[in-house]
Amino acid sequence: MDSATAEPTPENAAREPIRLVVYDPGWPAAFAAERARLLSLFAHDLRAVEHIGSTAVPGMSAKPVIDLLGGVDSMAEADRLFEQVLVNGYTTSRAFNEMLPDRRWFMRSFNGRRTHHLHLVVFNGPTWHKHVLFRDRLRSDPALAQSYARLKSELAMRFEHDREAYTDAKSGFIASVLSFP
Repeated sequence: MDSATAEPTPENAAREPIRLVVYDPGWPAAFAAERARLLSLFAHDLRAVEHIGSTAVPGMSAKPVIDLLGGVDSMAEADRLFEQVLVNGYTTSRAFNEMLPDRRWFMRSFNGRRTHHLHLVVFNGPTWHKHVLFRDRLRSDPALAQSYARLKSELAMRFEHDREAYTDAKSGFIASVLSFP
């Protein structure tokens, strides 16, 4: 398999260039399909699955990767599901996940392109609420969503080849949105 069609790995995914695309009205359906698949596979394990990230905000440009927030009863439950998630089409880096006390992160790809991120977190815990609240605030406030879209565009140009710096640079904006009542 040549490098143009090779499946992304968590190790090389971190070095992929940041490319934002215009909002795709098919993103909600892509989320719904993967949500249904995950709930059929893990019906007794997942308390809920939410669409988060920029692809969950109508009209917002985004990296074309669907972010799913899967709610579990505990991080021990997330760890118990780790291998089952891998067997069912996702990949991840164990080393990366060792650095994440509040979630487990997985990635799914198709035809050499990353398509989904799955974040397993404690259902109704602080991390769950943070992601859902941020999404909901962007959905309900078009001016706020526009500000965030402009910031992401600027940062994508500045940090095109540094996903960690791109993510870190958005953190102040996210924190300010989450700090409002």
